[in-house]
Amino acid sequence: MQRSLVRPFLTRRGFSTSSEKIVASVLFERLPVVVPKIDPVVYAFQEFSFRWQQQYRRRYPDEFLDRSNARGKGEYQIDYVPAPRVTEADKNNDRRSLQRALDRRLYLLLKGNPYGAPGEKPVWHFPEKVYESEETLRKKFFFKSQVIAKNKFNIRKCEDFVWVTKDELMEYFPEQAEFLNKMIIS
Repeated sequence: MQRSLVRPFLTRRGFSTSSEKIVASVLFERLPVVVPKIDPVVYAFQEFSFRWQQQYRRRYPDEFLDRSNARGKGEYQIDYVPAPRVTEADKNNDRRSLQRALDRRLYLLLKGNPYGAPGEKPVWHFPEKVYESEETLRKKFFFKSQVIAKNKFNIRKCEDFVWVTKDELMEYFPEQAEFLNKMIIS
């Protein structure tokens, strides 16, 4: 007679759901859309480095520089106006929009009943996929997926959803903050 030993995995972190099925949580990640602002210390170093290099740069005759400055100017020249970094979704703190926190990574959370959760009360969790036929792995695991060129998603079977930054993610899972800090590098 064979006896199977069932051990709970990751219960200390609160991610274990069931010992009978494989549950895969997907960490949907929207990459930054704009380049993040430069840290003031890095900016100061770059300014110092540029000024230092200017002392030793090669000097060209004025006639040479005038010809190169005249190149490319014409009636077709376009004035570039960058898009604003702060959007309406940022101003309204609309966490359901992907058009917020453009210089940060965003992660998708769903509010509903995750697989194997005790009770009927909906909780915030990552999107999940349950594998019925696999019997060799008895814990929940995470894999990352990047969202590219998509603004709206058809989110079903949940009460609500949010797109949050890494810092905001810790508000939803304060007990798992240490684990999520190690898992998510931003």
